[in-house]
Amino acid sequence: MKKYIIAFFLLFTIVFHSQEKQPKIGLVLSGGGAKGFAYVGILKEIDKAGLQLDYIGGTSMGAIVGGLYAIGYSGEQIEKIILETDFIPLLQDKLPRKAEPFFEKEFGERTILTLPISEGNIGLPRAVSKGQNILNLLIELLSSVEGISDFRKLPIPFFCIATDVENGNQILLEKGSLPLALRASGSFPTLLNPVALDDKLLVDGGLANNFPISIMKAKGIDLVIGVDVEGKLNKKDKLNSAVDILSQLVNYQMYNKTDQEKKNIDIYIHPDTYGFGVVDFDKKEEILEKGTIEGAKFSDVFKKLAANQKNKKERKKLFFDDKKYLISEIDLNGSYSYTRAFVLGKINIKEGDTLSRKEITQKIYQLSSTKNYDRIEYSLHQKKDSTYKINFLLKESLENANLKLGFHFDNLYKTGVLANYNQKHLLINNDMFSLDLILGDNLRYNLNYFVDNGFYTSYGLTSRYNHFSTNSRFNILPEEYPNISRINLKYTDITNQFFLQTTFNRKFAIGLGLEHKYLKATTETISISNEEETIFDNSNYLNSYGYIKLDTYDKKYFPTKGYFADFNFKWYMSSSDYNDNFISFAQAKGTFGFAKSYKDKLTLKVTNEAGFTLREVNSDFFDFYLGGYNKNFINNFYSFYGYEMADLSNDSFIKTELNLSYAFNSNSYVSFIANYAKLDDNVFRNLKLFNELKSGYAVGYSYNSFFGPIELKYSWSPDNRERYWLFNFGFWF
Repeated sequence: MKKYIIAFFLLFTIVFHSQEKQPKIGLVLSGGGAKGFAYVGILKEIDKAGLQLDYIGGTSMGAIVGGLYAIGYSGEQIEKIILETDFIPLLQDKLPRKAEPFFEKEFGERTILTLPISEGNIGLPRAVSKGQNILNLLIELLSSVEGISDFRKLPIPFFCIATDVENGNQILLEKGSLPLALRASGSFPTLLNPVALDDKLLVDGGLANNFPISIMKAKGIDLVIGVDVEGKLNKKDKLNSAVDILSQLVNYQMYNKTDQEKKNIDIYIHPDTYGFGVVDFDKKEEILEKGTIEGAKFSDVFKKLAANQKNKKERKKLFFDDKKYLISEIDLNGSYSYTRAFVLGKINIKEGDTLSRKEITQKIYQLSSTKNYDRIEYSLHQKKDSTYKINFLLKESLENANLKLGFHFDNLYKTGVLANYNQKHLLINNDMFSLDLILGDNLRYNLNYFVDNGFYTSYGLTSRYNHFSTNSRFNILPEEYPNISRINLKYTDITNQFFLQTTFNRKFAIGLGLEHKYLKATTETISISNEEETIFDNSNYLNSYGYIKLDTYDKKYFPTKGYFADFNFKWYMSSSDYNDNFISFAQAKGTFGFAKSYKDKLTLKVTNEAGFTLREVNSDFFDFYLGGYNKNFINNFYSFYGYEMADLSNDSFIKTELNLSYAFNSNSYVSFIANYAKLDDNVFRNLKLFNELKSGYAVGYSYNSFFGPIELKYSWSPDNRERYWLFNFGFWF
């Protein structure tokens, strides 16, 4: 009650002494992360009262909300922005999967930890994200003042505060790029990367001055309204960890500075946000309500102040920018290590395109997904013919190498730890080198070298070593062993490829190449000619191949919409021919699938696969083998629920898998799976595809964890009496 009496006494004094001169009113908003959403309720009451603000200042979230209001957005519009924004993926720099490069869709999404490597030393990331998504949103929202570099010339003059990482000093930001200034002021340490600006490295302004009242007073402001959402220091019984103690030390200095700043305030407002944290972005509705409640308490104060303002500037209504811009010129600045064709090929903007701001942001997603840039900015400049020049300012990342780690377990490959080293600019511009070492029960490696030429044809090299052992009905037993139904199969594949590839809109990839493949398959279950093991194949093959791929799934694991296709044709041209019976032949294989959701919870995923051999092959080694549930099969091995690995085989096959899953929440699923297959020497010889069908079923629970999918399934088939429990943990690699 005391603060309201002081406020009314102050109003009386101002009204009495301001008959000749209208007082200047300033608004200062403190930092506070998600708690700063409460400012909207105060701004809405200011709008209702018709109160004119002559200056706005803020820190961190206070700077962002204050900056939006300063350029002309109303309190209601800012509330709409907050309600329609999903802040968690925004802060984490998560991108829609459709924005990812095709290379990343194929070989990424398999690790849980990424560590940067600089000058041969492994380090730690600066923060959770680079903050590019936030910058994209700010550029969109602040487009109406794109050409204004002096913040005093905004519809309401504005300033914000950042902190210099080198010395901890406060940095007053009131000139330059407004989106970049707000991004710097809100650069919460460990959550968002620092911002390099004017030869300084800047982080969240709250560390230096979270409530800049004195700076506002120095602007010649007569009355300062300060809105604060800071919390309280914890009692000693609440300080139970190193994180708690470190946070307390930081807050102690921050709150002490704020207490000093409060001495200069005229009207102090503090919404009841004590029960919320700085990262409670998922509680935005509750926080907005707290601001509405507190704002209503000051309604009369704002009205009386507004009534005393005789000379008001007209506050023009600002509309969200949904205009389409005709791009007639594209300018790139800051691109040194990547060619213009690479940049434009990724961002997919051409002269003659007509784009909105939101569409430009979607294009920027495609460039930022390459992880080649610390920052991507753009501006639009109208030309004399009313078309627009788009100017991109790129800040390339100096972190060109990193180490990624992942973990996996399944019943075939057993335990595996993935260590992925990747480096850009290894030999030339636009290149990417990636090496996977899989350590565990079955040592493996995958090497990829890819030169991405954007609009132009790209090329690459791959090398893969894969081997496993399994108890299998592998259908290549000699005739003299008719009573043996299963063998302990040891299978080794070493494949090296060179290929040319062209991608279209990150959805399609078309390529062709040459391949060297070494295959070896042996067993110790049976012995021929007194040897320790029987060798089914031990040959080198030279092949040519071509492929067409499509991937529009919204997620690699548990997709809810989109399509997937992989069609390839391979010609086995020559062989060292261990068995002296090789003849040239070709094989065609294809996968086509789609996913569709119903009422956001129920998803049907359908996957169709087929393969056939052109020309009769003397060896059964190149048959198509179905069985098991593994997702990392190679060559002609395919999963099929209800059977063990390689239980079914023939020269050709066609298969359909129906996966119906229900999502309890965003990460937990139960599923029912049915798969059907027909195998024959030529399944397409006649139209009786439903004769002699093999079938299998599975039910299970899946959890999409930080470490990757965790799945437990029970599988069976009416064709046999076998029952299987299937388990896998982690991303497949």
